[in-house]
Amino acid sequence: MFRRVLIALLLATSLLTAVACKNKKATNPLAHINSKQPDKVLFDRSMEAMKQRKYDVARITLQTLINTYPDSEFVARAKLTVGESWYQEGTTAALAQAETEFRDFITFFPNMPEAAEAQLKIADIHYRQMEKPDRDYAHARRAEDEYRQLLMQYPDSKLADTARQRLLEVQEVLAEREFRIARFYYLRQSLLASVARAKTLTDTYPLYSKSDEGLFMLGQCYELQAERTRAVKAPDALKQKLIKGYLDNAAQAYDKIVTRYPAMPRYQDARRRLSAIDRPVPTPTPEAIDLNKKELASRTATTRYGRFLTNMSKRPDLSAAVRVGDPSLVDPKQTDAPNLVREINSVVKSEMDAGNGTGKVSVETVNGNGGKIPENQPAPRSTEAAVNPSDVPAEAPPQLNESTSISGDGSSSSTTSPNATTSSSANTSSTKDDSKNASSSRKAKKKHRLRIPIPF
Repeated sequence: MFRRVLIALLLATSLLTAVACKNKKATNPLAHINSKQPDKVLFDRSMEAMKQRKYDVARITLQTLINTYPDSEFVARAKLTVGESWYQEGTTAALAQAETEFRDFITFFPNMPEAAEAQLKIADIHYRQMEKPDRDYAHARRAEDEYRQLLMQYPDSKLADTARQRLLEVQEVLAEREFRIARFYYLRQSLLASVARAKTLTDTYPLYSKSDEGLFMLGQCYELQAERTRAVKAPDALKQKLIKGYLDNAAQAYDKIVTRYPAMPRYQDARRRLSAIDRPVPTPTPEAIDLNKKELASRTATTRYGRFLTNMSKRPDLSAAVRVGDPSLVDPKQTDAPNLVREINSVVKSEMDAGNGTGKVSVETVNGNGGKIPENQPAPRSTEAAVNPSDVPAEAPPQLNESTSISGDGSSSSTTSPNATTSSSANTSSTKDDSKNASSSRKAKKKHRLRIPIPF
């Protein structure tokens, strides 16, 4: 019995060993079927070309995929990658073409998650070409508009934080430009122009790194305008009204420094100016102090070497941009100098009219001839007789070839003398000579004009 069991175990062991040692793969029903689709092959080839920076090859492969397999699931990604290839190429013409491709993607696939990525790329195109504040600001303005559009259309996208931070950097550059222009007008005593720029700056970009400087300059402009008004020869009531308006606006600017930017350098100066113009000095809240300190801490300081590299570079210095807070997504109404001048003129005119008693408008009815409307006078005619003797036209003076003789009976007769005949013939011959000379001169001028060379 034991021998039989042992033989059975040996047979089972040998059978298992033979099956294990047999070199044969398991049967796979998909072994002879190519699971890779041709559109996937083309897309993978384009990705390999992109890694090797062969952008032309990648674009040709992607266009082949788009044209050959329009219903493929890789078409959307292929169109986005075409724009990415132009973007990575980096030249000015390539970036313009990349913007066109990304806009086409948003047009054809507006509901895909990659639409936010395409919008971010469009904004980054202008962000990369943004220049310093004293240079052309067209790309900075375009980048601001594109980042705002991304935040408003795709607020829940994972790219929203990146767009928000870059928008703050772009707005720092635009705000610096407005500040420099306002300071330029302020130093040249163009106060209304400086007021317009400084007010636009402080209303549009509250997170600017020099907001306290902009508000303090705005208050100084209003105070200087009040001083100029005191020196103008005008009615006292008008002067007092204008001065009060200027000082109130200056107090608003100083008050905003104290309450919104209490941790910035112009805080104490604003408090002193409020006391100088007899205005109440507010006290900042602890929340405002903490918020302003966080904003200051988020900015990075630039080293001397970094400033040197920035001066040598075309790119602006973005180290002063704030890293906390939300950027402004809608521009408020801008202030311009012509509107300020019109407002001042309207106030002056209304006060002057009120002082002179001409501010009221009245209607008066004129009743002449017993309330009857007089008849229209007839129009003058040339056939009517002249009323005054002076209206009669005088006689024409005698001509050269005529002599007037008055007879004894008072009748007048006209006779021609031999001398007159000779003079008339001489005049006729001279007239003919003049006409010949004139015609010959015209012919000469015509020939001369024909000889002028025509430039090509």
